[in-house]
Amino acid sequence: MYDKLDAILEKYDDLARRVSDPDIINDQPVWQKYIKEMSEMEPVVNKYKEYRKTVEDIESTKLMLDEDGADEELRDLAKEELLELEDSLEDQARELQVLLLPKDPNDDKNVILEIRAGTGGEEAALFGFDLLRMYTRYAERNSWKTEAMDINETGIGGIKEAIIMIKGRGAYSRLKFESGAHRVQRVPETESSGRVHTSAATVAVLPEIDDIEIDINPNDVRVDVFRSSGNGGQSVNTTDSAVRLTHVPTGLVVSCQDEKSQIKNKEKAFKVLRARLYDMKAQEQNKEISEQRKSQVGTGDRSERIRTYNFPQGRVSDHRIGLTLYKLDYFLDGELDEVIDGLIASDRAEKLSQ
Repeated sequence: MYDKLDAILEKYDDLARRVSDPDIINDQPVWQKYIKEMSEMEPVVNKYKEYRKTVEDIESTKLMLDEDGADEELRDLAKEELLELEDSLEDQARELQVLLLPKDPNDDKNVILEIRAGTGGEEAALFGFDLLRMYTRYAERNSWKTEAMDINETGIGGIKEAIIMIKGRGAYSRLKFESGAHRVQRVPETESSGRVHTSAATVAVLPEIDDIEIDINPNDVRVDVFRSSGNGGQSVNTTDSAVRLTHVPTGLVVSCQDEKSQIKNKEKAFKVLRARLYDMKAQEQNKEISEQRKSQVGTGDRSERIRTYNFPQGRVSDHRIGLTLYKLDYFLDGELDEVIDGLIASDRAEKLSQ
């Protein structure tokens, strides 16, 4: 590990010299590229410098203890300081290991989040709306922007399907473990006997993918246009602005009718199609690895039950890390960090153990 850290530090110092070179400064694209590289390396470099400083302090403290004739009171203080420094060194070594873990290249990307009502009929659709609101509120708490791409509502306020874009730095890194089946246990408003029903909705979290990463052959896509549906009145378009894309080779179908402009709907639909194709490709590549070793925080399989929301007990339980919180109202209002932090920590621990 330390050979790797020395190499990173050497490269960082080399880049620092280069960005001060007048010739490089005048070549803005190259200068910006070097600055970006330095920015990405900075957390590791700063932590490694801190670690090396602690090593030096430990050595100098040990020398002080080895000195003949040293004052007894000073020796006691030095012993205390040595214990503290050694504890700090262990913490810094662990932090360096985490910083050196391979970074998910999609972590800083925007998110395309899809919610679909599962078993449970209208109650599942109402729960789908609760999840949509929960993720929207979480995005607001992080100052991320949300943009509806396609929402298929039911008559009493539920959603059969919703696709939204969440834009913000680190959005995918925080939300990527939300993919899977979410289960709700509660008494539906329509239930006269007060029995608790179990319903479900599935969530898919996909990174927004650039054109360069997934090249779609236009000849492979059938484009259909139709009038958007709505609840009646002014919300129903009188022109064929809604767009449906069918990717013939895979059979994937994407619809978008949120915008009044057919061009904008088509653009959004292609973003979703591109993300789904990328996800399909990634799932295929990871299938063999997933079969050999399933991560603690799950495989991202849509059928995998990841969390239960129990309304009578006011609790939310994440089954992957065995975490239960009795603050369901706060959780549904977008306060997800306690669970998300636990999932990220568990994923890091799993990777470190490998």
